Amino acid sequence: MNVKNQIDARKVSYEGAEALKLAGEMSKIVIARGKKVVSYDMITDRPGREVLLKGLLGPGGKLRAPTIRVGTTLIVGFSETAYGAALT
Repeated sequence: MNVKNQIDARKVSYEGAEALKLAGEMSKIVIARGKKVVSYDMITDRPGREVLLKGLLGPGGKLRAPTIRVGTTLIVGFSETAYGAALT
């Protein structure tokens, strides 16, 4: 896998507005919390602002890590299945 851009979450953080802007550039968002994985099609069935923020942000109000962007897909949180699907 070729990484074009890597951002250290300890040095740069995305808060509410920045996270929503990033989400707005995506066609698909996959959010993993524990064993639960939710996928949103941002083109045909875009969720509301509050739903997005709840999934994107952690308790500190910043974009959850790990977050990976593959093309126009954003994966927030860790899910081996979601990573496998996005990276193949």
